[in-house]
Amino acid sequence: MTVTIRRARADDADFLIELTTHEDVDPYLAARRSTTRAEILDEIARSAGEPEEYGRFVIEVDGERAGVMGFEVANRRSRIAQLGGLAVHPDFRGRHVADDAARLLQRHLLTELGYHRLQLEIYGFNQRAMRHAERSGFVKEGVKRKAYERHGDWVDGVLYGLIREDLEAPNGG
Repeated sequence: MTVTIRRARADDADFLIELTTHEDVDPYLAARRSTTRAEILDEIARSAGEPEEYGRFVIEVDGERAGVMGFEVANRRSRIAQLGGLAVHPDFRGRHVADDAARLLQRHLLTELGYHRLQLEIYGFNQRAMRHAERSGFVKEGVKRKAYERHGDWVDGVLYGLIREDLEAPNGG
């Protein structure tokens, strides 16, 4: 099994909509996100036009679309990227596709684009995503208690970070 990532293209829009609205994916993604074809196409265009500051990537397994993930510059001066929107189609789960894809994105951002720090936030109820973050090298840095209203309840936001040194460590990424 070969996992690769590439920048999303306009012909990926329908796949991205189908994936992010899937009943087994949607509840775990940010409530505030692009959901229409026009919004997704805008994100794809921005990814192509601002490749060092914004990215929407398609995850492929043996050439077949399997997921999506992205990043956005959070702090230009300190070279911090905010990661988010990771979703893997249920048909590809259980094979650590997200872990392999995350490591590819980490290397791209830290080594090719020169970011110093990568950060992400996960809903406190998303145990699967937290296990993934830790498997792929992120360090849990804290919890924003009852920060978001989601599915009728207040939920925590769990904060993770990864710095260049983590990736370079013998056991890193």
